[in-house]
Amino acid sequence: MSVSLLAASYNIRKAVGGDMVRRPERILAVLAEFAPDIVVLQEADRRFGSRATALPIDLLADHGWTPVPFDSRPASIGWHGNAILAGPRIALRDRLKLEIPALEPRGAVLAEFEVSGAPVRVVGMHLDLSGLMRRRQAHAILDTIAGRQSMPTVLMGDMNEWRASAGCIADFAADHHIVLTGASFPATRPIASLDRIFLSDDIEAIDSGVHRSPLAARASDHLPVWVRLGLPLPPR
Repeated sequence: MSVSLLAASYNIRKAVGGDMVRRPERILAVLAEFAPDIVVLQEADRRFGSRATALPIDLLADHGWTPVPFDSRPASIGWHGNAILAGPRIALRDRLKLEIPALEPRGAVLAEFEVSGAPVRVVGMHLDLSGLMRRRQAHAILDTIAGRQSMPTVLMGDMNEWRASAGCIADFAADHHIVLTGASFPATRPIASLDRIFLSDDIEAIDSGVHRSPLAARASDHLPVWVRLGLPLPPR
């Protein structure tokens, strides 16, 4: 037996759409179109000042989302712009901010959940523009996972890697399988698979893809990518 879960990754560009207008309600409307249970976000916080969330907390609550608390800055929901939102059926077990080597302000976040009795670890990331640094960041993330309790694991985020199977993609794929979603950038005419999902071998990918809609094409410069998971139930 397994538990079904819809997970997604979405670079929301601080809720600024192709019209250069910040409209957080538009991001939440895109998520409502395909209704994931868990979503990792990139560029979820504003870059300067207090790094306040681009998605107001009350608006998230109105749409049934609970941000995983990473206790970084009082007005922020993430860590270096990386955030994880959980829907109502998701119970949080643990969370962790990941310090990774970086030339730019970069980070990654990790949360461990229970979904209808099935455990799952979710890692969200936004990797560097530098190829060399991306590989160092990938190894830092994988080392952190290796040092924790074994658990079905989903790694998602904006890898900033244009190549299909080289660099950090090969590093993650060494111990995880790549979920084929499709091109997600730029949102208006996607040609690059910058947004990626990797799964540990104990998770089944039932279905996957890129969420395309007229609203999603306007809401950010990236489209969301998603995967329908079959999570194994632990033995009784």
